[in-house]
Amino acid sequence: MRLRCAVLDDFQGVATESADWSVIEDQVEVVALREHLDGEDALATALADYDIVVTLRERVPFPGSLIARLPRLRLLVASGMRNSVIDYAAAEAHGVTVCGTASASTPPVELTWALLLGLARGIVEESEALRSGGPWQSTVGADLHDRRLGLLGLGKIGARVAQVGLAFGMQVAAWSQNLTKERAEEVGVELAASKEDLLATSDFVSVHLALGDRTRGLVGAAELALMKPDAYLVNTSRAAIVDQDALLAALHEGRIAGAGVDVFDVEPLPADHPMRTAPRLLATPHLGYVSRANYATYYGQAVEDIQAYLAGSPVRRLP
Repeated sequence: MRLRCAVLDDFQGVATESADWSVIEDQVEVVALREHLDGEDALATALADYDIVVTLRERVPFPGSLIARLPRLRLLVASGMRNSVIDYAAAEAHGVTVCGTASASTPPVELTWALLLGLARGIVEESEALRSGGPWQSTVGADLHDRRLGLLGLGKIGARVAQVGLAFGMQVAAWSQNLTKERAEEVGVELAASKEDLLATSDFVSVHLALGDRTRGLVGAAELALMKPDAYLVNTSRAAIVDQDALLAALHEGRIAGAGVDVFDVEPLPADHPMRTAPRLLATPHLGYVSRANYATYYGQAVEDIQAYLAGSPVRRLP
């Protein structure tokens, strides 16, 4: 009897086209699920008959309570090599092997700039006006050259964003709790004196931090109040780093010029969620990692993980 594998959150219906799954078809039946399963009960019911689950990023939590309700589960494959919503101890206790895949840093860098440029030049408003017979030129774009780009985080993604900012002729500064002057100089940017200084002096602020106890709620109402009224905030990192209610209030009250957001407290967003209709907001449905090359890596290496597990030699084990 073949094992059964569920591929979660295949929203675009491309998971089985992004890699060659035929190499395991004699041993594994692969089922791609296009609808998001919300809540532990729904997951426990839908996944009860699966031996392998491939999960996308950190959208679906696998706490110990869920793992205990999936007695057939033997292999859990997560895209990326870091996942904060899987209970690894529970997985080990229940005999579940957890493996990861590589994940490129370039797609979120590119989306960051898509959002930032879209905000700065009013791309959505102008395009919609042109297509609907609206006014010819209704916005005045914000310049990038010689403006200040403030980066919260200067890791692999933040550093790449910085390089693009420098290429645009921007003044680039960065801050994080552990960032050193040497690291900032290595990337060619200024080390901001503090988080508050970065927010108060930047024309564009972009978030590139990992989510943890020290970064959760790092940008709240007090921090947003420090920003210039004509400044923009971009978050393609993790939703919980920026207080969503505080951001909504700032956008509705016009205390910042706008925000570009790719990550949300609840995903997918409910139809009536206030982030869907907030003013001054350019929002995308968590597309940071969604690119052809990245999907080829995710699903191609997921197949490799399954092959290695079936051969008795798992690879890319997590954590």
